[in-house]
Amino acid sequence: MTTVGILGGGQLARMMALAGAPLGLRFLVMDESAEACAGQFVPMVVGDWRDEGALAEFASRVDVATFDFENVPAESAEWLAARIPVFPAPRALRIAQDRLAEKTLFNELGIGTPAFAAVDSRADLDAAVARIGLPCILKTRRLGYDGKGQFRLRTPADLDAAWSALGAQAAKVGLILEAFVPFEREVSVVAVRGLDGEFRAWPLTENWHRDGILAASMAPCANGDALAPQALACAQKVAVALDYVGVFALELFVREGRLLANEMAPRVHNSGHWTIEGAETSQFENHLRAVLGLPLGSTAAVGTSVMLNWVGAMPDALPVLRSAAGHWHDYGKTPRAGRKVGHATLRADAPAALAHELDGVLHGLRRQAEFAPLRAALDTAR
Repeated sequence: MTTVGILGGGQLARMMALAGAPLGLRFLVMDESAEACAGQFVPMVVGDWRDEGALAEFASRVDVATFDFENVPAESAEWLAARIPVFPAPRALRIAQDRLAEKTLFNELGIGTPAFAAVDSRADLDAAVARIGLPCILKTRRLGYDGKGQFRLRTPADLDAAWSALGAQAAKVGLILEAFVPFEREVSVVAVRGLDGEFRAWPLTENWHRDGILAASMAPCANGDALAPQALACAQKVAVALDYVGVFALELFVREGRLLANEMAPRVHNSGHWTIEGAETSQFENHLRAVLGLPLGSTAAVGTSVMLNWVGAMPDALPVLRSAAGHWHDYGKTPRAGRKVGHATLRADAPAALAHELDGVLHGLRRQAEFAPLRAALDTAR
């Protein structure tokens, strides 16, 4: 029986293991925390990412390794790759960990991005703001996610505060200044590439964020037919350039009919959670198929889906469970501010039926105002 090793033991590893059980797979997770939620179902190796003893134990017990967390040190992934197959390759991980390297790659591939500049000193920040203009966003090049490690600059008076907040990180992880994009929509391509180079993608997904964290997704994206070919072409360029194997997500801003790449995630992705119930093959199963060299499954959507992300604490499950369209996912995590603790997916054969079910769920949760932009977008999909 094949054992898949997963570096990172969060909810993505947990859902990957659940998807792999029908394939007859076994799993082993490595994480720095013994409390990682995948450990509720999957055996674990607990150890520091740079502990070669822990890495050696992990490698000795698995046939192939993959990730649920992109901040595993690339050096650890390279150490493992010298001993066992690791997918995606450490190079993809290394590039995706560095916002400057990532956006440079996008531009080299002819994929548009917001204007950006490396910032290694306060003088660099002043020069970058003068060139890019305001508003803009100062970010750490590494280790930032879900809105962390970012500071928005709106006026010249914000430069001191931005440098005070992030300047100490310049020598540690580097900084990057990016132009603020007054985008009309945020979309993502969740795609998969197999060991044999076969490329497939799920329908374009529209996303809504709150405080830098994904709040909701809808797929297929309303009125996405005009954008989908361009978005898929961008994702395929990235996959080929990195000789990528597995699932990844490319996040994009839509501005006046043009797509601008924001970032990529070298793993299964929050905006693809809807595929568990809403696609012929979920992102989790197809990721496993890819890294094991198995034929990829269909990425076609089954009807229309919306995903509601639960952050901080789980709400009442009953409004979702009462819905004929509802599917509930509790990650088994301790509640904490800003923490992704679960999600719900609603799926129906037609947008009108889905809108009806979503209205009932949001009314039951008393969260109509919170998800009003999603609800409005669903009306345009009818």
